[in-house]
Amino acid sequence: MIFKFSARESSSFSESFLINDILSIILTNVNVRKPGFLLVSCGSLFIIIHRRVLSIMKTVWNKTQGEQREALFAFNEAYKHFISVCKTERECVRETVRLAEDNGYRDLNEVLAAGAKIQAGDKLYAVNKDKDIALFVIGSEPLEAGMNIVGAHIDSPRLDLKQHPIYEDQGLTLLDTHYYGGIKKYQWVAHPMALHGVVFKKDGTRIELNIGEDENDPVVGISDLLVHLSADQMQKTGAKVVEGEDLNVLVGSIPAEGGEEEKEPVKKAILALLKEKYNIEEDDFLSAEIEVVPAGKARDYGLDRSLVLGYGHDDRVCAYTSALATFAMENPQRTSVCLLVDKEEVGSNGASGMHSHFFENTVAEILNAMGDYSELKVRRALQNSKMLSSDVSAGYDPNYPSVNEMKNTAFLGKGIVFNKYTGSRGKSGCNDANPEFIAELRRIMDEEDVMFQTAELGRVDQGGGGTIAYILANYNMEVIDAGIAVQNMHAPWEIVSKADVYEAYRAYVAFLKKA
Repeated sequence: MIFKFSARESSSFSESFLINDILSIILTNVNVRKPGFLLVSCGSLFIIIHRRVLSIMKTVWNKTQGEQREALFAFNEAYKHFISVCKTERECVRETVRLAEDNGYRDLNEVLAAGAKIQAGDKLYAVNKDKDIALFVIGSEPLEAGMNIVGAHIDSPRLDLKQHPIYEDQGLTLLDTHYYGGIKKYQWVAHPMALHGVVFKKDGTRIELNIGEDENDPVVGISDLLVHLSADQMQKTGAKVVEGEDLNVLVGSIPAEGGEEEKEPVKKAILALLKEKYNIEEDDFLSAEIEVVPAGKARDYGLDRSLVLGYGHDDRVCAYTSALATFAMENPQRTSVCLLVDKEEVGSNGASGMHSHFFENTVAEILNAMGDYSELKVRRALQNSKMLSSDVSAGYDPNYPSVNEMKNTAFLGKGIVFNKYTGSRGKSGCNDANPEFIAELRRIMDEEDVMFQTAELGRVDQGGGGTIAYILANYNMEVIDAGIAVQNMHAPWEIVSKADVYEAYRAYVAFLKKA
């Protein structure tokens, strides 16, 4: 194949193709007939380029045309709905249960209560604390032989109300919050916000709260200091521009009628409103789980509608694509599993985090209901499994190129991202995937024509992060991080490429089917 370009284009071409890599290839690969290499012409100059280098320019958009592109856009319309209605982990579980039941899945607890035997082809789901969900498609091979698992987290950075949140200050009533997950606090002010959550009263009554999403709802938010009086604030570091204790949500300013003698008349009026409309009293905040999240639906982003702007792409974009890939499985050889968990953003601890024994216990219950239980078989089932830790990666941003090492960076529109390792400060706290497993994944992706890229999380010592990968790897299973490139990660509004969303779905299907 001959690839030609004009002299006028050669400068941008060199920049796109990483000239150092091209020169290296020219020096070490002079046989133009060697498989995997291309002869490139620039006027009278001919150079040899490896196909892998050439693929740097290629995107998922280049290979999706006609019906396939229509399918790509349709898939993202459904995803936009999911991300718009799933702004808490509980909402994610509820919506995933709805989708699972629409696809023929049964509640594992109901199956166990009925004493039914589980067998190959069965589709099951198990819910933990209303914050985790596991989907299973039982394979024809014994469970002891292992499972193919795609696992994501469904918690996202946000602001949580404190247990004693409500107070009044100079005629304004506010709600005190504690931020959840790693955020740049200054990004979370001066935005319209919504209140999502659940309140449990002493008698066990459960009250669902969702204020700010309907177009007729009011929104709330956190004020920012006007620029005219920001001389001192502007001298602070980014970490201190807005302090955590200053993330207080304004919710009202009208005093209660006849409340001139009241110490906190506006607070009284807001509490009366909550009592009248939602049957919530001040003490009920003690047993509430209320999250402050960005208000509004996910939207198309970019003039060409190629991107999606939404809250919580990290990591619900991987949760959705993982679940949809599992729904696509019918009578697999190896059992297919989708695992969606809580608390990843704060260390995966607690009863709903990946460190809990929910998944292990669920596997044991299934083995027992198959009439094939033993502790040893549970351990073998976990050890013999393979997993894609479906979590997002940092997408290259032309506005901030210096934090990336370009050869090992994830780009929007270029397919699913495999991160061999994450961590920070010398890979600390990471899962470092085995090359044997990566080689298998390369083969599967190529066989299924899935575009993929590999990346690290920025330059060495620039920062870092972690996922649930290392926790599952503790069972001795093969695990690698595999997800979607995201811009604005952990900001109220994040950005993903529609091409990557669809290609990640295809990658998860390929893995579940062939690993």
